[in-house]
Amino acid sequence: MVKITLPDGSIKEFEKGATPIEVAKSISEGLARNVLSAKFNDTIVESTTPLHTDGNLTLYTWNDKEGKKAFWHSSSHVMAQAIQDLYPGAKLTIGPAIENGFYYDVDFGEQKISENDFKKIEDKMLEISRGKHDFNMRAVPKEEALGYYQREGNEFKVELIENLEDGTITFCDHDTFTDLCRGGHIPNTGVIKAVKLMSVAGAYWRGDEKNPQLTRVYGISFPKQKDLKEYLELLEEAKKRDHRKLGKELQLFTFSQKVGQGLPLWLPKGAALRERLENFLKAAQKKAGYEMVVTPHIGHKELYVTSGHYAKYGEDSFQPIKTPNEGEEFLLKPMNCPHHCEIYNASPWSYKDLPKRFAEFGTVYRYEQSGELHGLTRVRGFTQDDAHIFCTPDQLGDEFKKVIDLTLYVFDSLGFKDFTAQVSLRDPENKSKYIGSDDVWEKAENAIITAANEKNLNYVIEKGEAAFYGPKLDFMVKDALGRSWQLGTIQVDYNLPERFDLTYKGSDNETHRPVMIHRAPFGSMERFVAVLLENTGGNFPLWLMPEQVIILSLSEKYEKYAQKVLTLLENNEIRAVTDHRSETIGKKIREAEVNKLPYMIIVGEQEEKDGTVSVRKHGEGDVGTMPVEEFAALINNEIKATLKTFEV
Repeated sequence: MVKITLPDGSIKEFEKGATPIEVAKSISEGLARNVLSAKFNDTIVESTTPLHTDGNLTLYTWNDKEGKKAFWHSSSHVMAQAIQDLYPGAKLTIGPAIENGFYYDVDFGEQKISENDFKKIEDKMLEISRGKHDFNMRAVPKEEALGYYQREGNEFKVELIENLEDGTITFCDHDTFTDLCRGGHIPNTGVIKAVKLMSVAGAYWRGDEKNPQLTRVYGISFPKQKDLKEYLELLEEAKKRDHRKLGKELQLFTFSQKVGQGLPLWLPKGAALRERLENFLKAAQKKAGYEMVVTPHIGHKELYVTSGHYAKYGEDSFQPIKTPNEGEEFLLKPMNCPHHCEIYNASPWSYKDLPKRFAEFGTVYRYEQSGELHGLTRVRGFTQDDAHIFCTPDQLGDEFKKVIDLTLYVFDSLGFKDFTAQVSLRDPENKSKYIGSDDVWEKAENAIITAANEKNLNYVIEKGEAAFYGPKLDFMVKDALGRSWQLGTIQVDYNLPERFDLTYKGSDNETHRPVMIHRAPFGSMERFVAVLLENTGGNFPLWLMPEQVIILSLSEKYEKYAQKVLTLLENNEIRAVTDHRSETIGKKIREAEVNKLPYMIIVGEQEEKDGTVSVRKHGEGDVGTMPVEEFAALINNEIKATLKTFEV
C-alpha cells in the first residue's frame, strides 16, 4: 500500500500503482471525470501515472493553471499530428503551452501555410480528438531516440536530443503519432472538444536570428464549445481595447521605422500623461523618504562586468559603443542598479544614515527580437520607475513591507484590482543561472516570504523566476484578454553590495555590508501605460486624463464666453480645451465621445446670459445645467474621491 497526502492534509491509502484519477475517484466521480493532470511530490505527472511510493498529490482540473497547461500542451501534440498528416515532409520542432493556448514551430520547407489553411487543420484536429486516443509516455534510450529522428530527417529534434542526457529522454505516443516530450498531458484526446487556430508568425529556431526561420502556428482549445465562444467574444472586446489602437486614436504615442523598432515616440498628450504619472509617484516617494537621482544613458562596459549583467545579458545587450580612445567601450544602460551602487559608493555612510533610498525614472535599453516586439508591452527602450534602497539587515523587513504598501497604493489609485502577487525564487535544480551563495539566497527568499505573510498578501510561489542576483516579489496584473503582465516588482539583493564593495560603519564601529532592495511599482512606464490603457479602455481616472473638459460653443457668437469659462476652469487647475469649429454641436459631441473626453460643457445664448454651463458626461449623457463654479467644484471633488493621498 502507499499513503497519499492530499492538499487538505488528509491521507488516503491505495494499492501500489494507483493513478491520480483513481485517487480522484475515491473523492468523487465528478472530480475523476474532470482531472486533467497532477503533481506528485513536486513533479508534474500524467493523471494516469502509477504511484508507487508515499507522497503528496495535487489534482488539477480545467480551473487550475496547471490543468490548462496540460490541456494546451496536449492540444499542441494533436495539432502537430494534424499538420504532419496534412503536410507530409513538414518537420516539427517544439510546441509548448503558453498563457493562452499553445503553439508549434514547424519547418514547412517549400510548402506554405496561411490563415486560409486553418479550417482544414482544425477539422483534422477534431477528427483526431474524437478518437479518444490515450497519451502514453515512455522512456527511450538516447541512441534509439537519435535514430528515430535521423531516419525522419528531422535535424531539429536531433539537435534537441544531442543536448539531453541518456536516461532522461521520453517520447509521448497517441494514435499513430510520436513526439519527443517531457510529459504533462490530459488522459486522452477526447477531452478536447473545441479548437481554434489563431495566427501564424515567423520564428527563428531556438530564438537565434542566425538559425533557420520556422513557421509558428498559434492555437487555443477548450473542453467545451461554449468556452471557445466566450473566449472569441472576449477577444473581440479586447481588440477594441488594444493599447496600440487606443494609443493611436488618443494621440498618445507612435513608432517610426526611421527611429527604430521598439523605440516609442511619446506625443504631446502621451508625454503629459507620463508626466502626471511621474509626479503622482514622486509625491508618494517624497513622503516615503526617497531622494531623486539622475544617471546617464550609457555606462562603461566594466560597470556591467562588475555587476554581472554583462556575463548574464551580454548577448541581449546592444553592441558596445567605442570611443576614439583605444579599448574604451560603453554600453547602452540595460539596468539602473549599477549606477545607483556607484552613487551610494560616492560617500561614506554610517548605520545612522541608513536606509538610503535613491529613486530615478531611468530609461534603459535591451535588445528584443523584432518578432517579439509588441506595442508598448515589448520594447527596446523603456523607462523604469526605479529605486534602490540600501539598508541594514535589521531594517530589511520593514523596508520591504513599506515598498509593498507603496505598490498597493499605486495599484489602488489606478484601479488595478485583478492582480496576483508572485514570490519569484531561483531554480533549485539550476543554480548556475544565479550569482551568490546559498546562504544569502536563503536569507533573501525568507525575507520576502515573511514580509508577504505579514502584509497578508495572497501570493503564489514560482521557482526559477528570480532575477540572477536575487529573489523578488512580482505583481502580475491581468490585461483585457486575461493575460498576466509583470508590472510592479520588489527584489532583495545581497549580491550587488558584495560585488560593488558597498559598506557602512555599524554601531560597533566595524565595517558592514548593506542589503539592497530593488523596486519599481510601475515596472516600466511603457508597459504600465499599455495595461492601464487596455484595462480602462482609454477612460483613465479623471485626475490622470490629458484633457478633463472640452468646451463646445454653439456658434462663433459665444466664443468669448467659452474663453471666460476656460480661464475660470484653468484657475481651478482643471485641464480644459475649447472647440470653436464651425461644425454642428452633434458632431462635436460625437467626436468628444470618441476621444473619451470625461466632460463636455456646452455654452450658448442661455448659458452666457445666466453664467452657467450645460454639462454632459462621457458615456452617461446630459448631467444638467449649473453655475461654472459649481461645475469646477464637481470636477475637483471627483478627483479628490479617486486620488487618495499616500499615507506613510
